[in-house]
Amino acid sequence: MRVLKSDPTPDAIFGHGFADIIGEYDWEATGKLIDNATPADVRRVLAKGRLGATLSPDDFAVLISEAADPFLEEMARLSNRITSERFGKTISLYIPMYVGNACTNKCVYCGFNHDNPFTRVVLSQDDIRRECEAIKRLGNFENLLIVAGEYPSLCGVEYFEQVLHTCRPYFHNLTLEVQPMRSRDYLRLTKAGLNGVVCFQETYHREAYRKYHPKGMKSHYDWRLNGYDRMGEAGVHKIGLGVLLGLEDWRIDVVMMARHLRYLQKHYWRSRFSVNFPRMCPSESGFQPKSLISDRQLVRLTTAFRIFDNDADISFSTREKPLFRDNMVRLGATSLSAGSRTEPGGYASATHSLEQFEITDSRTPQQVVDAITRMGYQPVWKDWDEVFDVCLNEA
Repeated sequence: MRVLKSDPTPDAIFGHGFADIIGEYDWEATGKLIDNATPADVRRVLAKGRLGATLSPDDFAVLISEAADPFLEEMARLSNRITSERFGKTISLYIPMYVGNACTNKCVYCGFNHDNPFTRVVLSQDDIRRECEAIKRLGNFENLLIVAGEYPSLCGVEYFEQVLHTCRPYFHNLTLEVQPMRSRDYLRLTKAGLNGVVCFQETYHREAYRKYHPKGMKSHYDWRLNGYDRMGEAGVHKIGLGVLLGLEDWRIDVVMMARHLRYLQKHYWRSRFSVNFPRMCPSESGFQPKSLISDRQLVRLTTAFRIFDNDADISFSTREKPLFRDNMVRLGATSLSAGSRTEPGGYASATHSLEQFEITDSRTPQQVVDAITRMGYQPVWKDWDEVFDVCLNEA
């Protein structure tokens, strides 16, 4: 039995990026901006949205405020119209594949917390090949999200390069959700077939971030926040952002994320962007969220974000219940996961490995497809092709 030892914290150079300017945005002042929004402000912002004008993050703050709640049906109609115009009546399907739950971090809310006394697993390339084959038997998936805990000595750039080569024959679109890396590592992985990277900042509140991430490389706020800049510098095709709703005041966190998105769009305009709005779920650590976001508030957040940014992909995972995810198809969502297993090796065989979080939508991929079709939408299994890899490698 191999004993896993924690990686030493590297003397990292955090580099430049959004972490250098986030101090310009005061957390408390942002909260007051949301609290002080009026119905007149909401009408003004919605008028801009109907005309197709570019909204600012401050406009977005108005739309997620309680003052916007009476306008929710109007926001839903506008969000539906914008989404149909930009994406058509389509929903992209993806599936996550967990390749490892070993992690050096001690995030207090996460099932992968290094101190949790569970068996840790890192899949071999043969294991991954079996997972790919099992996933292909579930449906026509072409969009694969590869997920791992943060354990660089076991799951570093060399390992993920091998994973990408192993998965490429089975899937056209490969996305990583792993530890932040250096720009040159992201560039190396794009040459190995990487299409996208998802990274959750968890919370933009600097002091609270330290409390939630006391140990491990993830404890370095600037390194993580500037990771998105490193993705952009490396020319990653699609960059995914997200905060964990419930760690702090979700309203302020998503406004900070909106500011971050606008910054990234300005500096790395060749990349596409996606957002995800995961609510806190029960974890093996027993952590409970600091604040709760209701279904109605999450609908308001989603429609507001679509009005704020017409082109960003909005995704909902199997954290959410089936009925809620189905309803979000009409309200701004553009991609859904299906058939998800959140433990390594979960598709090829029944396992007892540590899960990162519990899923609440346990429908099969075909059941999700049937639900999407009944609503008059077209499920899309593939939105990337090998020809795009050729173009990127030649650029």
